[in-house]
Amino acid sequence: MRDGTGLGAILGATLSVMMALPVAASDLLLIGGTVHTGKGTAEAILIRDARIAFVGPAAQARLAASNARIVDLHHAAAFPGFVDAHGHLTGIGMRELTLALEGTASIKDLQSRLAAYAKAHPEGPIIGSGWIETHWPEKRFPNRADLDAVIADRPVWLKRADGHAGIANSAALALAGIDRNTADPDGGRIEHDAAGLPSGMVIDHALGLIDTRLPPPTPAMRRAALQRAMALYAARGWTGIHNMSVTADDIAVLTELAGQGKVPIRIDNFMTPEDSERVLSDGPWSDPSGMVRIRGVKLYADGALGSRGAALLQPYSDAPGNGLVLTSSEHYATIFAAALKAHAQIAVHAIGDRGNRLVLDAFQKAFGSAGGAALRWRIEHAQILDAADLPRFAEMGVIASMQPSHAVDDFYFAPARLGAARLTGAYAWKSLLATGAVVAGGTDAPVEKGDPRIEFYAAVYRHDLGGFAGPDWHLEQAVSRDQALRMFTAAPAYAVFRDNDLGTLEVGHIADISVFSADLMTVPPKEIPGARTVLTIVGGRIVYQEKR
Repeated sequence: MRDGTGLGAILGATLSVMMALPVAASDLLLIGGTVHTGKGTAEAILIRDARIAFVGPAAQARLAASNARIVDLHHAAAFPGFVDAHGHLTGIGMRELTLALEGTASIKDLQSRLAAYAKAHPEGPIIGSGWIETHWPEKRFPNRADLDAVIADRPVWLKRADGHAGIANSAALALAGIDRNTADPDGGRIEHDAAGLPSGMVIDHALGLIDTRLPPPTPAMRRAALQRAMALYAARGWTGIHNMSVTADDIAVLTELAGQGKVPIRIDNFMTPEDSERVLSDGPWSDPSGMVRIRGVKLYADGALGSRGAALLQPYSDAPGNGLVLTSSEHYATIFAAALKAHAQIAVHAIGDRGNRLVLDAFQKAFGSAGGAALRWRIEHAQILDAADLPRFAEMGVIASMQPSHAVDDFYFAPARLGAARLTGAYAWKSLLATGAVVAGGTDAPVEKGDPRIEFYAAVYRHDLGGFAGPDWHLEQAVSRDQALRMFTAAPAYAVFRDNDLGTLEVGHIADISVFSADLMTVPPKEIPGARTVLTIVGGRIVYQEKR
């Protein structure tokens, strides 16, 4: 044992206990690589009955498990199970089933992909997502004319990567009844061109004007999307996800799949307000397998920075306005009161400094004199913080649920949106940790790819995948590798009340383990994204194994 944390001192006692236990046929011994426990390192780990029975030197592990199935890691590195603290499973799966626009290089490229997809799918509306214009040579958002030039006779609806804006062709606008006289809904915006006609771009709550007029996913599509997403996540090394903005239809499918033993990763769900009645009346609950848990409610304070919907204290530096507020203080008060009574968790999306302040203020009012640490309520993203609000997370016990890859993508346009002064509080992971706040790391997939290696890389290096970082990217906010490991293991466990069983590899904990071909704690940063997933273990069961 090479840890210096005191774990080595208890190995003898642990070994004595192990030698007294019967050896089960299901025993699994991982050996031949480095085991990062979250509290130090070890040579081997023994799993028995879904839990960790021994962590320590290889020789002692072999004595403790002479009949175990041995898995040679071949110099790979094992970690506590990586958990995505903020993702959207159905969206991840639907991305694979609809027109995927990630990596679109230009409006011309978007048009080319749309044409190819339309040819392969010649009937019905076309729905897609994943485009982001910040690198495009045209230096603008797409518009309805761009889409009409490719498809004019059926609806086309393509959401931006952040999910807070979308572009519709003229047929989709007509289907939704959107014309020059359509009023902006509360918390939403319909963009117009120079002639006063809808440009095709709609933002935040205006998305619903189109979403509700298009056919929803069929039950078969929803099931296929969730199965594909779960398999993809297991293959990437994730052992769990905090699933955000979940519908009752999603839960019905997930609980059915769990009953069939077809849920390979742990899923902690935060419901949409529309489907939160049960959790707000009865409190958190779980399916019988324990793989699908419903924790609380997900709300939205504001929009996204890229589409200028994030609520800012001062106007945007590159355009008029200071964003959109999507939830009223009265609505917060009603839901928060129900959540407190039911012991349900609250998670609120907040991007801008004004959005974050509004949520912190609403939390503080709900907590009263009792404080909030025991509740483990969360702010999702916490991207832009005013200096006065940064210490409030730790002081109030509010969890900052943040996605490192957002920074390395957003910093291509964040300086223009915010100006230099506000960047000091942007994606400020290290500053938050320094105050004692809990920072849980996630991906926001399908907004981002949903890869633990990319998120770990972004957290510790704060460069894009090509190794570039601009002069105003505030590299001092990069975290240490130990801090990054906690962000994706111990912190997500804490954030959903699983810290007594998960988050570190120690005797008695549930055996959720992620194994990568490269040691993320020691390899040069540029090698982190290229590490392969070797093994994913959930509850002592191998749910993914690399083919050799």
